[in-house]
Amino acid sequence: MSKHESWRTRQYWEEIGGLLIEEYVAVRGNSEQGRRAIDGLIVLNENTEIYEGNSYPIEGKEVISIQTKRGRIGMYLLGQAYFSKFLLEKHNPKSVRAVAICGKSDKVMEDLAEKHGVEIVVIPDK
Repeated sequence: MSKHESWRTRQYWEEIGGLLIEEYVAVRGNSEQGRRAIDGLIVLNENTEIYEGNSYPIEGKEVISIQTKRGRIGMYLLGQAYFSKFLLEKHNPKSVRAVAICGKSDKVMEDLAEKHGVEIVVIPDK
């Protein structure tokens, strides 16, 4: 995750609490599929700390999937946030919230996100 993204992810996490796992590996890569990492995964109802590692058992847990980009929200970030939820559901969590964090919003993308259950959080550049 870039320096333009990680501080946004951490700022959001500081407001929410829970266990933050950066670059959570939702799918391990092999010869038939690519590795898929989630920018940030918050495991709710756990101690508020940053986890050292990129995998964690989430079965039965309430989680928030975070995808972060520094610019205006677009189809790429919205698609990442939307499909990350489905990748995480394969790990059998109790619930998954999908969050897209960006530096600037967009009305068209906001409408799409709302219709498809993705929360947009705008954190402008410092």
